[in-house]
Amino acid sequence: MPVEKRVLWAERVRRVPEHFSWVDHRLVREGHMRQCQAEAWALYLFLVTVGDAEGLSYYSDRSLCRALTLSEAELARSRNRLVGADLVAWQAPLYQVLSVPERRPA
Repeated sequence: MPVEKRVLWAERVRRVPEHFSWVDHRLVREGHMRQCQAEAWALYLFLVTVGDAEGLSYYSDRSLCRALTLSEAELARSRNRLVGADLVAWQAPLYQVLSVPERRPA
């Protein structure tokens, strides 16, 4: 039996905010989520949330570690995983969340 969709909290229905911020569903559908650990996805979500319309943001390592409760080593590892997965570009201190790369069928 299919689940009937219904709004659970009408006063809190999500609206598109004035500022730009979104997450591409292909991250799940095309298996990108398996490429990184939870700490990397926390960094990705933070960067998507704070980025401008071009995906650009700049936060110091110290600020990111504090916001995400990560050590400097965990932050570096997470950033490297996102860069390696072709989801984020980084040239200190500038981050760019990239468009999700196309997956080619195996």
